[in-house]
Amino acid sequence: MEVIPGILEKEWSEIERKIEIAKPFAKTIHIDIIDGKFTPASPPASPRGEQGGPNTTFLDPAPFAKYTSEIFLELHMMVENPVQYLKPFADAGFKRFIGHIEKMPDQADFVAQAQLLGEAGLAIDGPTDLSEVKVPYEDLDCVLVMMIKAGKSGQNFVFEYLKKVKKIREQNEFLAIEVDGGINDKTILPAKDEGANRFVSTSFIFNGQDATSQFALLKKCLE
Repeated sequence: MEVIPGILEKEWSEIERKIEIAKPFAKTIHIDIIDGKFTPASPPASPRGEQGGPNTTFLDPAPFAKYTSEIFLELHMMVENPVQYLKPFADAGFKRFIGHIEKMPDQADFVAQAQLLGEAGLAIDGPTDLSEVKVPYEDLDCVLVMMIKAGKSGQNFVFEYLKKVKKIREQNEFLAIEVDGGINDKTILPAKDEGANRFVSTSFIFNGQDATSQFALLKKCLE
């Protein structure tokens, strides 16, 4: 069982701030990237439309290299054709690569390419049916099941999506199953009970008063 802090940000300064916060207590950090094509555009901030536009995050792998020797970084790719991001982020030191199947032209090719560079996982968006996974679970290092519609932190956990976690676990006893989206002290135990064993938490850890305490609370919930 592992609690993993997740970071979804547009600016490197904020990513670095959160990595520095999480380093002392986390052995893995989950970095989200969004390319503006996978997820819908942000809604306009006013009736005249200012500040609307593509939903994107920081996409440059280079600055992460200063951290990859001291902490295990996994990459969660909410992007079109995620295979193109593998080598640049591997060169920066990332060791686990999780790509969404929804905009992935060839799942088997993605998994094969990722496993040349580290661990390979497939991510399934909240509304996506498990029948869309075309690679056998035994060929994967992990699978990530979104408990929300991918693309924005702070959404409410959808308990209905836990049925997918349960079904995967029934089919594969040993696969690492990550859940991401709305993970907090109320939702982590139901996710564990259905078979998840990695729990990515973003807002709950970093938006509370003290990230160290929030992380410890999630770990305590799993005991």
